[in-house]
Amino acid sequence: MLSKKLLFIVNPKAGKLRTKAGNDLLSAVCAFSEAGYLVDARATQARGDATELARTLSGAYDLVVCCGGDGTLNETVSGLLHCPDHPPLGYLPAGTTNDFAASLHLPRDSVAAARVAVNGIPVPIDIGRFNDRYFVYVASFGAFSSTSYTVPQHLKNTLGHTAYILEAVRQLPGAFRPIPLSITADGEILDGDYLFGSISNSTSIGGLMKLSPSEVGLDDGQYELLLVRDPKNPLEIQNLAAALLAQKYDHEGIIYRHVSHLEIETEAELPWSLDGEYEPGAKRVVIDNLHRVLTLMC
Repeated sequence: MLSKKLLFIVNPKAGKLRTKAGNDLLSAVCAFSEAGYLVDARATQARGDATELARTLSGAYDLVVCCGGDGTLNETVSGLLHCPDHPPLGYLPAGTTNDFAASLHLPRDSVAAARVAVNGIPVPIDIGRFNDRYFVYVASFGAFSSTSYTVPQHLKNTLGHTAYILEAVRQLPGAFRPIPLSITADGEILDGDYLFGSISNSTSIGGLMKLSPSEVGLDDGQYELLLVRDPKNPLEIQNLAAALLAQKYDHEGIIYRHVSHLEIETEAELPWSLDGEYEPGAKRVVIDNLHRVLTLMC
């Protein structure tokens, strides 16, 4: 007899779902039912819908599962954190890149991921707060950080991850522009001119940059801060790129720290990417690690 209730939030516009949807989703719902859940499925229609559904409905359910890309996950988490007594969260990755799902080793197959959502282990994870917004796995600025939200959806659906690479190539002429910043990270002053910066809790950022799994703890109360200094000549650019690809974070052009609190100031408002979605930012940004505030089924 079905005695538990599951809220299933689906983004039908997510990359994989636009090309391969019906049977996978039906099988996922069957997996939920077989585990004893009465399923209430809701499809999003516009940006912000997943947040509103999770915020207003999740308190009445034993489990919330979202299906979509990193943006859908971000919205669902944001809604859950506005609900005082939120249930655990399951995630069916169906986007183009699915960075955070890779860190969690979640199956790409929807049915397998559905079984993890209802039969997996509840794991507490940290969530980031960016001024008054939340992010799950990365806040970034600077070179190529906009590729995740400037690539048209139809290209993501057609080309997959290749679309991001092509967009990064298109942005090359304007990518190497230094950004003067005042940064305080857990009390340490890191002022300087930077090409790129990320505050992350993932082994993959944009599918282009990798962090060693040994460096990333999803529930350690700290995020990984990576800052890339402004190189002065083509040789420094080449050496920086090689160091990043080889995960050599001790390179002189890279600042790498484990941090829980950051304050970042800039003269002009700096655009950011939060979990792959555009965020206009502000002249002063405060980022905090919210330690183990969410339970994820893994």
